[in-house]
Amino acid sequence: KMAALAVGQDASDTLDLLHEISSLLETGLDKETLAVLLALCEQGVNAEALAAVVKELRREAAALNAAEDGITEGEQAGVFA
Repeated sequence: KMAALAVGQDASDTLDLLHEISSLLETGLDKETLAVLLALCEQGVNAEALAAVVKELRREAAALNAAEDGITEGEQAGVFA
């Protein structure tokens, strides 16, 4: 049981460190999102593919927000250039 607690603590420490690095790099990813991404990587999902999905989801979210705000695609495109 103690070994399981140590492993859990190691995982928590790893996530804390990953979140700190993420914050320093200003990725905008919260701890919960990082935990999901890390778990997917541990299950064998390609990290580059995950990064591409995160970028695309951000583009889509920005496009939806821009559409709601009445900003044209041309104006919004400069944000991700």
